[in-house]
Amino acid sequence: MPTAIRPRRSVLYMPGSNARALEKARALAADTLILDLEDAVAPDAKELARRQVAEAVKAKGFGKREVIVRINALSTAWGAEDLAAAAEAKPDAILVPKVSRANDLAEVERRLGSVQVALWAMVETPLAILKLDEIASAGGRLACFVMGTNDLVKEFRGLHTQDRVNLAGVLGLAVAAARAYGLAAIDGVYNDIQNSDGFYECCKQGRAFGFDGKTLIHPSQVEPCNEVFAPSMEEVEAARKIIAAFDKPENKGKGAIALDGRMVERLHAEIAHNTVALADAIAALQAN
Repeated sequence: MPTAIRPRRSVLYMPGSNARALEKARALAADTLILDLEDAVAPDAKELARRQVAEAVKAKGFGKREVIVRINALSTAWGAEDLAAAAEAKPDAILVPKVSRANDLAEVERRLGSVQVALWAMVETPLAILKLDEIASAGGRLACFVMGTNDLVKEFRGLHTQDRVNLAGVLGLAVAAARAYGLAAIDGVYNDIQNSDGFYECCKQGRAFGFDGKTLIHPSQVEPCNEVFAPSMEEVEAARKIIAAFDKPENKGKGAIALDGRMVERLHAEIAHNTVALADAIAALQAN
């Protein structure tokens, strides 16, 4: 049986320097919000963003949405104060950028001390790809990988392509490392806000890779992302049918059974349980 599942289909970045955006985020249908102090904030607005995000997190009011704060790297002039402010505000997690080794997370853990807050790690450097096993196995507070595909393409000196074939190996390795150590995994952003068809296809590709959801840069991307990363009614019905078949007394001890003219193995029952659990969790998230 699956452990408790938290939907993270849509993970929307919101610039911490934009007070109106932070307020608007409280009413959006995103599963998760990343209140950003890093890339979305200009250097001269860093202190304003830190103050506004800390106040917004402390004020709560985001309903059932998961709230994450992305800080600047500790190696920057803003990182230490970002971390201290985020720790005091106590979001659901702190997203650490530019994680390239397990030691990068260890230093954040050390500074957090006894503060109880989860850590998410941006996977956005070539060294991080080479050290995925080391980072994923760091343990402690680490709960999720977030792909920084824009940064990876830049660091690889590559090109953005619609099919992302140049990133396929990286994306697959990141999902494998996350699953090996029980972490969630969130796909990178899609830059062309106007290309709704391209975005939809990219979401489907991300789900096929095994990602739990996708990071987003605009509220218009939330609804289609939620649709793709949620099991369809047909998938849920099929899953319930598999579960019911294996629950029959005559099938309890079997590793495989015949169902609707095809062989269904016990592993398909495990997948079915996860499908139903995710559907139920999404329904609970949407319930008033």
